[in-house]
Amino acid sequence: MTLLSLLALGAVAITPIHLKCEYQIDPLGIDATRPRLSWELEAAGYGAKQTAYQVRVATTPLKLSKPDLWDSLQVTSGETINLEYGGRALSSSERVSWSVRVWDEHGKASPWSPPATWTMGVLSPADWEAKWIAAAGAEKETLELQKVFKVRPGLRRALAHVCGLGQYELAINGDKVGEEAFSPGWTNYRKTCLYDTRDITRQLRRGDNIANLLLGNGMYRVHGGRYTKFTGSFGPLCAIGQIRLEYADGTTDLVGTDETWQCRPGPITFSSVYGGEDYDGRRVGVGDWEPVRIIKGPGGELHGSNRAAPPINAFDLLKPKSSKEISSTTDVYDMGQNASLMPFLVASGPAGSIVRITPAELVKEDGTVDRSSVGGGQAYWQYTLAGKGKESYFPHFFYHGCRYLQVERIAADNGDLPTVQTVEAVVVHSASPAVGTFDCSNQLFNRIHTLVRWAQRSNMVSVLTDCPHRERLGWLEQYHLNGPALRYEFDLARLFEKGMSDMADSQLASGLIPDIAPEYTVFQGGFRDSPEWGSAYVLVPWQQYLWTGDIGLLRRHYDGMKRYVAYLQGKSKNGIVSHGLGDWYDLGPGAPGYAQLTPIPLTATAFFYQDTVILAQVARRLELADDAVRLERQAAEIRSAFNREFYDPTKGYYATGSQTANAIPLVMGLAERENRSSVLGKIVADVRDHGDALTAGDVGYRYLLRALADGDRSDVVFDMNKGDEHPGYGYQLKMGATSLTEAWDAGRSSSQNHFMLGQINEWFYHDLAGIAPSEVGPGFRHIVFHPAVVGDIKWVDATFASVRGMIESHWKVRGKQITYEVLVPPNCTADIYVPSSDAKSVRVVTGSAWATSVAEGVYHVPAGRYVFTADAP
Repeated sequence: MTLLSLLALGAVAITPIHLKCEYQIDPLGIDATRPRLSWELEAAGYGAKQTAYQVRVATTPLKLSKPDLWDSLQVTSGETINLEYGGRALSSSERVSWSVRVWDEHGKASPWSPPATWTMGVLSPADWEAKWIAAAGAEKETLELQKVFKVRPGLRRALAHVCGLGQYELAINGDKVGEEAFSPGWTNYRKTCLYDTRDITRQLRRGDNIANLLLGNGMYRVHGGRYTKFTGSFGPLCAIGQIRLEYADGTTDLVGTDETWQCRPGPITFSSVYGGEDYDGRRVGVGDWEPVRIIKGPGGELHGSNRAAPPINAFDLLKPKSSKEISSTTDVYDMGQNASLMPFLVASGPAGSIVRITPAELVKEDGTVDRSSVGGGQAYWQYTLAGKGKESYFPHFFYHGCRYLQVERIAADNGDLPTVQTVEAVVVHSASPAVGTFDCSNQLFNRIHTLVRWAQRSNMVSVLTDCPHRERLGWLEQYHLNGPALRYEFDLARLFEKGMSDMADSQLASGLIPDIAPEYTVFQGGFRDSPEWGSAYVLVPWQQYLWTGDIGLLRRHYDGMKRYVAYLQGKSKNGIVSHGLGDWYDLGPGAPGYAQLTPIPLTATAFFYQDTVILAQVARRLELADDAVRLERQAAEIRSAFNREFYDPTKGYYATGSQTANAIPLVMGLAERENRSSVLGKIVADVRDHGDALTAGDVGYRYLLRALADGDRSDVVFDMNKGDEHPGYGYQLKMGATSLTEAWDAGRSSSQNHFMLGQINEWFYHDLAGIAPSEVGPGFRHIVFHPAVVGDIKWVDATFASVRGMIESHWKVRGKQITYEVLVPPNCTADIYVPSSDAKSVRVVTGSAWATSVAEGVYHVPAGRYVFTADAP
């Protein structure tokens, strides 16, 4: 085929778009010495792909034509993801510009992309011309720090690099810098302290300027007084930061935290990540400034934005759906949605009068809030009025998962009550970009999708929390069991990178990865050491590789992953690992908790096997042949031991025959080929015997979904989730849930906002829509489209913004015909399995010249939009 005929069919030049550095657009505070650069490609027509690229990096956009930092020259490669900067060493706070062009499959060069930028952070401890500062006297509940500094004429740029612990807000001349909340992210502060880089040029003025830092406790310092999950402290409230002032004449001034800063107690009189926040409006701007003292800090290394999760931002504003008067001084507001919330209050009244807002997920029969699902005990926001007319309050350092807000008005000393004008709620969570959309003709499934997504949103902060109220801890099994379900919805590459750093910081000398990271409190037994939880340290970077094509996490954490697998090997006996929590919260005869239906050694050993297999694959990709051979041999030994211990050849199933016991061996490749059919049949029979109901728990449910879908039995998944009579998603909705609950039966004593059982969203995208990554081309370089047409579903629409571009999958059944449409982004290929009742009926309506039939009803295609028709399944 000639070039002219290719162009006639729609092949066109490609253009690089969406330039990113370390997964961020124009980021600030990069302290990786060789930042990684990525881009997507835009093209119309078919077969568009990159065959080469050229990156230019310069100190200013004007110098990109003759770059003074780096010119990669033309590199023959189709890669667009995480290409390392290869120029001269960059300096702290340096801002650079970069641009890229690419060559298409015909050797035609694209135009240069518009310039993008990144700004370096503080690259070494020696570049911090600042000291850790804290209050000179007794520890304060919150702390205000202040520095007056001068700005000379000719200011060109001003950057602030700041870490305030536990949480901080920076203000310049009285105005808060940025919209983020709860900065910096939660870490093990003995190992890692995160700092932010902010451009404050526009907030400065010639002459005197005032920098203020407001500090609150966060996870850094947890104390009692109200409800708390645990107590502990990394030290006093403290901060380190420096403001860099660059002038047009080439000179630079640095304003670092040191002995010249001053401090005083802040207006927040109580600050607890669990118990709430009390703010006294009378104390704003009040109090004598005192000298600070210099301290050593908590000990952790300072790291910038490439090691941090995205910031926490405000999103939806919820107005009350209804309210109920409990007494003359108390009202309960129903915000209509259980979410991670912060209230916005407008009130007026005498000085010293108080408005107290207590959050809860449930209400009692009398209409008052019921805090049983959020840990019980007291937790609230409290605002003391200054008596200055209409006053507004929005919290600084406390959020809470809730639906209901109980608002109490407490009189001042003169007996007068405040008046409440406005009570609204702001949804806060990670600013990880949304990347997926799913919709189908089954409205129950759409409601389930939304139910899960609210729980996902509510638990995305700087760690993936289990719940946004009672615990707020990073329980690690969710990172991998819900990894795909999360990744279809949000761009979580940065959050998962940060999570891996938390795991590494928490790893013990023995190799153990605790069940929570950061490990703020030490639990006992399986709550500290459960293979299904600790295995996240091996499984998360592998998922990151499949979803983004990024091998960096595998390389960076390989030694730690090896140590964890060696730890499990040391705990095993004859190839069997026997400790842990097992299939947590499965549906058995007793109350939910430890596995009831599946032996704990079965799940523990299966994860030991899966970790070993994946580590061997990682070793192969890292070209560590000796490790790979040893691990492959070890995996084979574990597999043999597993089948000897748990498979019953006379019954044709594993262990107790529970859904989890049979699903996990199928999905992990433990089941022998000749036994797979009987094992799958047992799963189907068990679901049917329970009235098309599930019994699998937190650990097993994802594998139940995958075993059925991979075994071409998505019809059974549909039947399990189509109704509301048994504990499950529909049942939770019937019980009034607006976010996914902790227990399948939505029990009132369990959390009403927990995403651990939310793996169904993976099935919506991966199986109903049929969008799947492939090891053949990680990072969706190669895509597998294989939709399941089941039940009464007549159409599905799904989109997914992958790291390589937008992927779409749409199918619709009309009468006896199905129409299936997919979009493959530039630089990618795909295998498309067209659903039909007769593969011979499949027709390529759009893109036929580019679709290669590899089997009946299966096509291999390059980039482009394709439409197929067939006899409906």
